Amino acid sequence: MPAAKRLIVAITGATGSVYGVRLLQVLRELGQVETHLMVSDAGVLNLHQELDMGRKEVEALAEVVHNVRDIGAAIASGSFQSAGMVIAPCSMKTLASVAHGLSDNLIARAADVVLKERRRLVLMVRETPLNLAHLRNMTAVTEMGGIVFPPLPAFYQRPQTIAEMVDHTVGRVLDLFDIPHVLASRWSGMKTGD
Repeated sequence: MPAAKRLIVAITGATGSVYGVRLLQVLRELGQVETHLMVSDAGVLNLHQELDMGRKEVEALAEVVHNVRDIGAAIASGSFQSAGMVIAPCSMKTLASVAHGLSDNLIARAADVVLKERRRLVLMVRETPLNLAHLRNMTAVTEMGGIVFPPLPAFYQRPQTIAEMVDHTVGRVLDLFDIPHVLASRWSGMKTGD
């Protein structure tokens, strides 16, 4: 299937695996993006804990799956063409690896490649409260051109379910890659009161 875009997706060991899974589901439904997936060992644990999903179920949502230990994978090279990468959710360990250019596994290496090639890198960081190391690492990634995107719910649309909140956030991520969607309505301005 020739795809208009390729997008690298990583699921790491922070809470919020629903964001990565929903992103993969939506991209599969849209059928216009070739997804390249990596799931860390801690990410697999969270998938099971939070969604009762196993590795194979999640991997079935992607077109291509890469082992996080395969540092020689295609996505580890700048010659691999992609629209960029989303780490959803992004653990503080992964954030630190990216911020310091460690490239200690394929997730961090692929993120490093995306940054060096000046492509879009979105990190859906999950932690609260934040300590100074977290904040400094977020600043470092931002200074390198990455986008720190904590998946915070928006309430102006008056969501009735968790799924609506997740879809709104995933839609905002898709917007960053110019991928059309209808996951949530657009802000049309403030309502006027009587």
